[in-house]
Amino acid sequence: MAAESAQTLERGLRLLRLLADGKGGRTPTELSHELQLSRPVVYRLLTTLSSEGFVRRDAEGRAHLGFGVLVLAQAVQPLLRAAALPALRRLAERVGATAHLTVAEGDDGLAVAVVEPSWTHMHVAYREGSRHPLTKGAAGRAILALREGRSDYLVTEGQLQEGARGIAAPVTGLPWLEASVGVVTFGPLEESAGPLVVEAAAELAGALG
Repeated sequence: MAAESAQTLERGLRLLRLLADGKGGRTPTELSHELQLSRPVVYRLLTTLSSEGFVRRDAEGRAHLGFGVLVLAQAVQPLLRAAALPALRRLAERVGATAHLTVAEGDDGLAVAVVEPSWTHMHVAYREGSRHPLTKGAAGRAILALREGRSDYLVTEGQLQEGARGIAAPVTGLPWLEASVGVVTFGPLEESAGPLVVEAAAELAGALG
């Protein structure tokens, strides 16, 4: 019985990850094909997850993530922030720029952790809770790059704030998290900033993995 329960849990988690891939809802038949499970098994999973609020069905019968997932996400954010702060603090001090962790929420990026350098005379004030479209700024574009399977850093200028330069790299290797680590500044950035951002993103992935 324990093995059967664990298998059911694993299948349910796989289904939720599939619905979270940003490609829209699926019919039970599509889920059955992509998960390589029978339709009766998929229907049982959908029924259970729907009753708990983790899955919702639209008028055409397609399954989507339910709002119950948001409750879990809100509970996870403080944990993410705590795990990210050491890496962000080191990054901010080494680069001399405001460092941040941004996670995807739908089509937006949400800053869940921000650390400002202690030794610079001027730096960008970037608030935790700041939200912006993924299509604008290095942090959001790094998350979009992650969805395309890319792991290099991106550089932008003036997309979110006039005169501000940003560098960000995706946090890779965590299928349950779409996030990026980045820095933002009004001044010039050293050539080493990009590799240091990538290093910090890898450090965070290791801490969370």
